[in-house]
Amino acid sequence: MLPNRNRTQPRAGRSWPFSGMDYSDTRRKPHVLAKILMAAILTAVCIVILKQSPGFSGKSVFSRREPGVTHVLVTGGAGYIGSHASLRLLKDSYRVTIVDNLSRGNIGAVKILQELFPEQGRLQFIYADLGDAKAVNRIFKENAFDAVMHFAAVAYVGESTLEPLRYYHNITSNTLVVLEAMAAHGVKTLIYSSTCATYGEPEKMPITEQTPQFPINPYGKAKKMSEDIILDYSKNTDMAVMILRYFNVIGSDPEGRLGEAPRPELREHGRISGACFDAALGVMSGLKVKGTDYPTADGTCVRDYIDVTDLVDAHVKALNQAQPNKIGIYNVGTGKGRSVKEFVEACKKATGVNIKVDYLSRRPGDYAEVYSDPSKINRELNWTAQFTDLQQSLSVAWRWQKAHPNGYGLRSS
Repeated sequence: MLPNRNRTQPRAGRSWPFSGMDYSDTRRKPHVLAKILMAAILTAVCIVILKQSPGFSGKSVFSRREPGVTHVLVTGGAGYIGSHASLRLLKDSYRVTIVDNLSRGNIGAVKILQELFPEQGRLQFIYADLGDAKAVNRIFKENAFDAVMHFAAVAYVGESTLEPLRYYHNITSNTLVVLEAMAAHGVKTLIYSSTCATYGEPEKMPITEQTPQFPINPYGKAKKMSEDIILDYSKNTDMAVMILRYFNVIGSDPEGRLGEAPRPELREHGRISGACFDAALGVMSGLKVKGTDYPTADGTCVRDYIDVTDLVDAHVKALNQAQPNKIGIYNVGTGKGRSVKEFVEACKKATGVNIKVDYLSRRPGDYAEVYSDPSKINRELNWTAQFTDLQQSLSVAWRWQKAHPNGYGLRSS
């Protein structure tokens, strides 16, 4: 609390010793000098306190480090996974700066977070494109980040086969920009959002962290290139690096504050959960399942579906255990594969809607079967997926979808 600057004013009904003073009275001079000295000391103390108070120098609280406060930059924090991660960080008393260009994210998610955490110094949102190196450098210069969680990316396998250059620029080039800014401003902790798509289509299941990486689509290739850049750079620094390769994300915040709201024009490329819900809501006439001739038990793709709440828990555990001069690479999944047909049946039960399903030919760049071996992250970070009931995760997400049929209602243009 700022000091009361009215303390030096005379109190009502009390005579002030300086008034009508006889300066020829030498017996009172030491007393007067002592009061002047005390006033000077109090003034100096007030100035020091004021300078330390927020807003005195015009600098944001986000621009300085504070003992016991960890300031995390969350790139892509307006997106599906990034917003859930930001919510968890804020709940755990981290200071959060979200940077997003809203090309895929939702400003509505940011507004909800701001309403939930309105206190000064908790959350700020910066609209910026990570492809703009000058803007990114300025953000790092003006903010005292302790760590970066790098989620920002376009992330649809099918779209990546149609727009490969966009994916290499958005994922690989932008990661390089972030790394260069971290290096220039001494930010040495990075939690990187990677993907099981870097493995491609392995010959053996389940996938471990030692499984060779042979990505078969531009999305996976761009992510692997980013991983390689991070690993090469970190070899000659004391960075703390955690790379999380996660599988198919589903679900939403159990308390119903956040959810998944993909843009309508991206429904064709989006996650199967979003497509199922759109079909259940009647936004789409039915669900399109692409590929029924894969070498799996029922002919459809097999995937490892990880609940977003578990996923962000893995990120926070990785942040808490990141160590200088150490690199951690972890698969984040349940360890169990489910087919697309199984997923659709679970979605029908979760929504209570007999969703119409159209079976089509394969989608370019897809692979038959992918599921994880999460034993390393279980062992080293003490993380285990808790929300493993597929129908339950879909039921939680469905409640949010029904309550928000138009998404957040505040999508950017």
